[in-house]
Amino acid sequence: MLRMAVIIGSTRDGRFGPTVAGWFAGHARRRPDLTVDLIDLAEAGLPATLTDHDAPVPAPVKELAPRLAEADAFAVVTPEYNQSFPAPLKTAIDWYYEEWQAKPVALVSYGRESGGLNAAAQLRQVFAELHAVTIRDGVVLPRYWEDFAPDGSWPKPTAECNTAVRTTLDQLCWWARALRDARDKTPYTT
Repeated sequence: MLRMAVIIGSTRDGRFGPTVAGWFAGHARRRPDLTVDLIDLAEAGLPATLTDHDAPVPAPVKELAPRLAEADAFAVVTPEYNQSFPAPLKTAIDWYYEEWQAKPVALVSYGRESGGLNAAAQLRQVFAELHAVTIRDGVVLPRYWEDFAPDGSWPKPTAECNTAVRTTLDQLCWWARALRDARDKTPYTT
């Protein structure tokens, strides 16, 4: 079994992130090779200010660390705000280092016309610095509000994201197995 952490990157009131993350996690849970840990940054209580390296680690940071360390793969659900991703997501990423190393990250982005592609591009740079591997394909949700069905459910059966989620999960699982096997054979060092 592979362990995947799905991280809701928005903490804003009225956010759509939990809807997207729930949908993505639901698809992941249908796979017999995955267990899913849904992490909502709005509930994690991580401090907004990072401490010095020699300062004590705040309790919420300590509490989340094992969940990230145990994950074989990550799916980061992010909106795009002002051509980038939310500040609380960057802070959450920056609290950790080794937990991300040599693990794959799928990006699930949403927004206006770009669908969050600007946020995803910047996250690729951040995760590369942390020695994580972002997979090529992700889920992009431009004008996500248009994918609601008439009954209010989400997404419509004809929405493109229904195909993208399968491809993304297939690639994420492949990379998760490959990198887990590599880490087991040779511990990753920077």
